[in-house]
Amino acid sequence: MRWLVLYARSRQVPASSAAVAFVALAVLVLSRDGADSANLGIAVLVLTASVTAASVGLGGRDAVLERTAAIRWVPRRAAHTVLIGVVAGAVLSALQAAGAGLAPTEVVVRDSAGLAGLAALGAALCGAQLAWTLPTGWFALSLLVSPPRGTMGEVLNWMVFPPGTAASNATAWALAAAGTVAYALAGPRR
Repeated sequence: MRWLVLYARSRQVPASSAAVAFVALAVLVLSRDGADSANLGIAVLVLTASVTAASVGLGGRDAVLERTAAIRWVPRRAAHTVLIGVVAGAVLSALQAAGAGLAPTEVVVRDSAGLAGLAALGAALCGAQLAWTLPTGWFALSLLVSPPRGTMGEVLNWMVFPPGTAASNATAWALAAAGTVAYALAGPRR
């Protein structure tokens, strides 16, 4: 059990948890207007903020130690990526249970998995300190740029499409799988 506590501390889990809790509390307070309609933009913002806060823990303080330690990193890295997605989805689900109608469950699962995969891919490509750039950049792209029509628009704006959209679902799950595998095998870039 001591290794789990040490691992969590080395991955800045307490600070990330505080940031995620702050975002969730802010959204809960601001969404108390009594509206029952789903607000997908706010839901994706909460998921992106949660994944971004947790992405700082995708690398430890000593990159050489992570590459030379006598433990199996692949399953730990894969579990870490999956856990980021699960926690982000759980936070949004808890907000919805508390009365904030934000998004359907299918969208929460799809988007949390896709964003966690993007963060893991960001860690593998850019390093843990810049892992937040891919999910945040794609979120900004989804909200600020008007998408092209058709399948390309569904792929580029996968975060904000309804749950039954095949291209959006495929994009999210492909990003989740690619990010998890890339990060689990390669680890964070130095």
